[in-house]
Amino acid sequence: MDLLQRVEGALDTIRPYLEADGGNVSVEEITPENVVRLRLLGACGSCPMSIMTMKAGIEQAIKKAVPEVSAVEAVNLTDINDPNAVMPGAN
Repeated sequence: MDLLQRVEGALDTIRPYLEADGGNVSVEEITPENVVRLRLLGACGSCPMSIMTMKAGIEQAIKKAVPEVSAVEAVNLTDINDPNAVMPGAN
């Protein structure tokens, strides 16, 4: 199983939680230095808690399942103070 398949497998363990809030995540790239670059999708892309979701959920799941990953980054993180940020379920 290659690195991408293992990362996708780790993401599959947390996708149900992301999808429950109207979000998801996709792998943009894995660099030669084993940095996983992700795109947060749906509600995850505009939620002010996306930083916590990245660090406490997504990053931990990937690093636990694929220890050779050196870092996990999101290409589109929403800052918690962003005035355009929206909580899942908010209209």
